[in-house]
Amino acid sequence: MAIFLDSSSTIIVQGMTGSEGMKHTQRMLRSGANVVGGVNARKAGQRASFADGVELPVFGTVAEAMEATGANVSVVFVPPAFTKDAVVEAVDAAMPLCVIITEGIPVRDTAEFYAYAREAGTTRLIGPNCPGLISPGQSNAGIIPADITPPGRIGLVSKSGTLTYQMMYELKDFGFSTCVGIGGDPVIGTTHIDCLEAFEADPDTDAIVMIGEIGGDAEERAAAYIAEHVTKPVVGYVAGFTAPEGKTMGHAGAIVSGSSGTAAAKKEALEAAGVRVGKTPSETADLMREVMRGLQG
Repeated sequence: MAIFLDSSSTIIVQGMTGSEGMKHTQRMLRSGANVVGGVNARKAGQRASFADGVELPVFGTVAEAMEATGANVSVVFVPPAFTKDAVVEAVDAAMPLCVIITEGIPVRDTAEFYAYAREAGTTRLIGPNCPGLISPGQSNAGIIPADITPPGRIGLVSKSGTLTYQMMYELKDFGFSTCVGIGGDPVIGTTHIDCLEAFEADPDTDAIVMIGEIGGDAEERAAAYIAEHVTKPVVGYVAGFTAPEGKTMGHAGAIVSGSSGTAAAKKEALEAAGVRVGKTPSETADLMREVMRGLQG
């Protein structure tokens, strides 16, 4: 088992024939993901060549690609100006899972395609401005390196791509069921709470690592959800303890105003909900290691 992505996932790549699309499609293929084609209206009918003799068809639309391949996941590597149209196309085709890697998308565009997807009710969006997700040993949709952790029984949800990779590496002795990078923009398709709910319901996830960062109130809302609904152990980390007030730090959503959205406030809310919070990523990994040893012992 895993959440959102598993061995039955069949992937197409919107923007596959661009430089980023080609590079990361190759990485997904090498990791064993079942990538079956791409979408580019200008190159429909062509085939794209990859290493090991793999050739993938290019379709004109997401609907055509789904009909021909049975794809149930789309990964979006499309420039920011065209991402809204790409996501709307995936939603119109009722693609079950759409993973939006693109960063720098105008917030208004994201808000519009998020609302469109929510109203349609058929497509889960992950991202934008995210590394995607991976269920080690099963499938990989996005840019997360596949060789840094084995399968295991920890679930990971993170706003930060690089901290996702670090946590996977630090806990490779236990491994992960699924790692989800949800992205750090102010508007995102899948939240900490969505992932917490899914991990709580997944029989093959025993404990959860949640990585947040300064800005907004997503972590405080996640803390309230954990207190009410999550029975599995949760360990947390909040990036940005040393960030200066009022300054945008990397992610567009990481803006602190006064005491609202600070790492300290988030840590306090999480700890009040019973979450053990590390001061550093490595300390957080050590806390999870203690949890897992306790579960095994």
